[in-house]
Amino acid sequence: MVQKNYTNIDELVKKHKKSTSVSRPKESEPIPRAKEKYEIKEVVELQPEEEVKPFVQPRPETIELPSDLKKMGIQPATTTQFPSYQNIKLPISDDKIIAGLNQPITSSIRWLATLALYILRQAHLVLKVIHGKVVRVISG
Repeated sequence: MVQKNYTNIDELVKKHKKSTSVSRPKESEPIPRAKEKYEIKEVVELQPEEEVKPFVQPRPETIELPSDLKKMGIQPATTTQFPSYQNIKLPISDDKIIAGLNQPITSSIRWLATLALYILRQAHLVLKVIHGKVVRVISG
């Protein structure tokens, strides 16, 4: 005779399925759309100010190569060594990023705030709270 090492709970499971409704976890809830717009900007060459223009001669980042070098297959580098990025827009405001970093690890706002902080760090920016206001500071 085979002895069972467990108690059969099939009847309890069927009874529980009929009486309980299952809700979606917080991470799968739809995110309300904010009024903020997303803007993607390209790298822009720095233009000198009007006061400095007479004393500075701007040079384009792309160098015109002589024809003999072009025949050899050399191409000019199109990426700048010191790009200046402008208007970094994030899906949430800087205040919400700081508040989101203090949320529990299971919260979706914590993950979004961490992603936004990562994007800012890629652009060499850091968020600091100065006198109760959140300020973007260039990291060095």
